[in-house]
Amino acid sequence: MKRLGGLLFALAFLVSPGALAGQAPKAVIELFTSQGCSSCPPADARLTALSKQPDVVALTLHVDYWDYLGWKDTLATPAFTARQRAYAEARGDRGVYTPQMVVNGLVACVGSNDGQIESSIDRATSRHARLPVPLAVEREGARVSVSIPDGARGAGELWLLRVDKSVTVTIERGENKGREATYTNVVREMKPIGRWNGGAARFEADLGGPGEDFVVLLHEQAAEGLGVIIGAAKGPGL
Repeated sequence: MKRLGGLLFALAFLVSPGALAGQAPKAVIELFTSQGCSSCPPADARLTALSKQPDVVALTLHVDYWDYLGWKDTLATPAFTARQRAYAEARGDRGVYTPQMVVNGLVACVGSNDGQIESSIDRATSRHARLPVPLAVEREGARVSVSIPDGARGAGELWLLRVDKSVTVTIERGENKGREATYTNVVREMKPIGRWNGGAARFEADLGGPGEDFVVLLHEQAAEGLGVIIGAAKGPGL
């Protein structure tokens, strides 16, 4: 496990025609990983296995703070490093390392430790079996629409994540030199698409390309750091 310094990632999704129908998942799991981290391949494989569970939304986010070790991560962006740090700030533990999984935006654990992962999922879902704010998503080409029904309570910010289901990279230098690594549900970009203040609402945004898949996350409003996830939905390819 690599450390650099210091969320209940909640979600629920209902899907409209043009998206994916199914039961709302119990957990969103984000893996913060790096191509330059020798401890990360087992966690990358664990994330792939978790992505196959129908009640889980599993995401891979590549961070850039190990690029100095000899290999610049081809999938990393500073925004994902900032996101990991914002989660740590919200938790108050300043724990930032790879491989790290964050479950439902609140509970963090070592992403290669099966026992910690299961315990973190249990802790993150102890209050709600499913996420409290249902989201319905529709897609037409590159246009994504998100609807929240009347009666939903809370407030927060809605985010649209552009996701590649599978990406294979040949790592030529650094700690994983010579490895051909395949990553699952790789987040390529994320952007806020609107504020929600409770009750019925509808949001629309451009995904950026017709071939990309997506995830929508609703972060609860927070005084500082990132708020917990209170709603989520995923596109039909995920």
